[in-house]
Amino acid sequence: MCFMTKTLGTVSMGIRAPVIREGDDIVELVTDSLLTAVKENKLKLQDNDIVSVTEAIVARAQGNYASLDQIAADVKGKFGDKTVGLVFPILSRNRFALVLKGIARGVKKLVVQLSYPADEVGNHLVTLDMLDERGINPYTQSFTSDEFKKIFPEAKHIFTGVDYIEFYKALGDNIEIVLSNDPCYILNHAKNIICADIHSRKRTAKLLTKAGAEKVCDLTNILNESVNGSGYQSDYGLLGSNFASSEKVKLFPRDGRGFALALQENILKKTGKKLECMVYGDGAFKDPIGGIWELADPVVSPGFTKGLEGQPNEIKLKYVADNDLANLNAKDATAEIKKMIAAKKKIEKTDAVALGTTPRRFVDLVGSLSDLTSGSGDKGTPIILIQNYFKNYAE
Repeated sequence: MCFMTKTLGTVSMGIRAPVIREGDDIVELVTDSLLTAVKENKLKLQDNDIVSVTEAIVARAQGNYASLDQIAADVKGKFGDKTVGLVFPILSRNRFALVLKGIARGVKKLVVQLSYPADEVGNHLVTLDMLDERGINPYTQSFTSDEFKKIFPEAKHIFTGVDYIEFYKALGDNIEIVLSNDPCYILNHAKNIICADIHSRKRTAKLLTKAGAEKVCDLTNILNESVNGSGYQSDYGLLGSNFASSEKVKLFPRDGRGFALALQENILKKTGKKLECMVYGDGAFKDPIGGIWELADPVVSPGFTKGLEGQPNEIKLKYVADNDLANLNAKDATAEIKKMIAAKKKIEKTDAVALGTTPRRFVDLVGSLSDLTSGSGDKGTPIILIQNYFKNYAE
């Protein structure tokens, strides 16, 4: 089977791999899994095909793990035996519950400030309609957990049914929950703050520092170096971590770019084809029912090869078909549109022929495609082969 045909565009395929264990040669394992799938399915690799690898198996092979006690030790070393405020964590059993438990273990008291009606990635405690019905202004009103639960006794996650206020409170005897969308509200309870938000963390830290916080750090500052033999992530710390066991988290992989380059070189050596390679985590897309944005990692990809830099430079075929080609027959329209694509230069996003194209980076688009292809369950395809991605209608 060959997917390089005139009638197929982009093809994304999940590649099965054996269970990855700590210490495995992940470059060789991914290469071998890819080449086995290519041979068994009579595929044909081409230059500029893309191989993406989920961050989970890269981190697992690296042994990039940390225990809750190691998290606690790092937090205690940074804050001492003090009351600490933790602002804007996401609502997730997989992504944050163990992180919260570890942080609480390292402080005297932990005051956790949740945003509402949802966290920053779209996990809702309540809906906007519920706020409207009960006359609550999320921009000006703040609550203790008891006050909030009196107004919203049914505050549970729409998909999981988890009451995150009670769930998070139960993760430590020293945890108190408050709710406010004003980051500085936490200063009523603590002067030493951990910003737990992912994508807005720098703004939150700036506002808190300006408002008089004594010490402010974010999750990138925790386990950004090894503590008592732990794994670490120098750029992202605890951001991008996942549940591994009841007492351990898996961290985001280290040196994702180094891995991507090594994989590209190994595949080139064994096949003679130069593929683009990347590590991917969460994609960036919104669920239309639950409102979840998905991107709970700090970036879609922590490492990729040079060919995945930049953004698409595309013509909107629908616009051209409705305007420039409206009076041509099918054969002439096809010929003309191929000519237009072949002759295109740098297209500005304000140009009419580009309206409606997606102004996102290749790496974020490809990473999201990879995440959707592999899924997060039991498909067993942590490696994705994408063909024809850089080919257009004229090719």
